[in-house]
Amino acid sequence: MRVQPLKLKGVTIVEPVVHGDHRGFFMESYNEQIFKEHGIHNNFIQDNHSLSSEPSVLRGLHYQLNPKAQTKLIRVLTGAIYDVVVDIRRNSPTFGQWVGVILSEHNKRQLLVPKGFAHGFCTLVPNTQVLYKVDEYYSPEHDRGILWNDPALGIDWPMSNPILSDKDQRHPLLKDAEMNFE
Repeated sequence: MRVQPLKLKGVTIVEPVVHGDHRGFFMESYNEQIFKEHGIHNNFIQDNHSLSSEPSVLRGLHYQLNPKAQTKLIRVLTGAIYDVVVDIRRNSPTFGQWVGVILSEHNKRQLLVPKGFAHGFCTLVPNTQVLYKVDEYYSPEHDRGILWNDPALGIDWPMSNPILSDKDQRHPLLKDAEMNFE
């Protein structure tokens, strides 16, 4: 696996080695030993799987407060997403900055999103399935979010009229969001 750090400290692209032939392909999507060799020491305890049947479905920007914060390892099984990560660690030199990457069934890239970051994605094609590992269970009492189109963030989403859940339409702006990450 190739591990490539991004501009936000701790946010990492993981590119598996893909062995392909006329039958298809084989790859390791997770190998604890290789992750540890690259300084990634998470104990992933749950897998989550979503299907978005239409393009322009936007899910996010989500996070959980401490002590139930989650590290996520995201990959796309079918389709493609534009995946966004926002630094919400108040004392970080990159607080409020974001990165966006395309994850797809074709590039097979994975994105590691550590605790202290908000995460969201929008689908680029129909019938996109996303699978992600987390190192903490879902906790409704700690579940929080930031409005996807907060002007202070200036995220360059690849669509202007996303399909949103009721919850994602009501998230606060970054300046009003509850965060407990230092």
